[in-house]
Amino acid sequence: MRKIKIGTRGSKLALWQAYHVQDLLNNSGIESEIVIIDTKGDQILDVSISKIGSKGVFTQELEDQLLDGRIDIAVHSAKDMQSNLPEEFEIIAFTKRERANDVLLSNQSGISLKNSDKPLVLGTSSTRRVATLKHFYPHLKTVEVRGNLQTRIRKMEEGLCDALLLAYAGVHRMGYNDRIVEELSLEEFIPAVGQGSVAIESSRNLDFAIRNQIVEACNDF
Repeated sequence: MRKIKIGTRGSKLALWQAYHVQDLLNNSGIESEIVIIDTKGDQILDVSISKIGSKGVFTQELEDQLLDGRIDIAVHSAKDMQSNLPEEFEIIAFTKRERANDVLLSNQSGISLKNSDKPLVLGTSSTRRVATLKHFYPHLKTVEVRGNLQTRIRKMEEGLCDALLLAYAGVHRMGYNDRIVEELSLEEFIPAVGQGSVAIESSRNLDFAIRNQIVEACNDF
């Protein structure tokens, strides 16, 4: 079997996901290499995602390379995938899912949504999380924070916000568990579809035998 080309964004978290998939393939004796691809969502950081376009802002460039055969599979955070894929593509595998909870991350101890004695400012780029906060905690304020996890933490430390509202999976994978001040309930903060799982996407033209080997090595569903 030839070496599989894995397409990924270039952030530390995206690379963690790509190397995780590579490890799963290696464990099944499948050789692979990682190809880093910039997406529109990575390049445009001064505009909210909702104003740039759909969730495809993090996947379009990878799908372009799937279509022309420059990569065999693309690795994504499942929550970043579009609800309806273009017909040329399919999700062939989901890795084992991490805890799907959202968490509050801060460098200030004692911060809590329910027990706050001051009007906190929370950083997030998610319209879903903003809507949830407005419903359950209307006294709290939000500010948009874009960029990778390390950039968001830096902005918080510079005073942009008191805490960040993030997915546990990314915080855990990047080793920032010690910054978590509160884990939020799934009953209030309903996670995005697939949150905590890594999705593996391919073109429908991918060789059937290769596809099946990747599924066998990586799929947990």
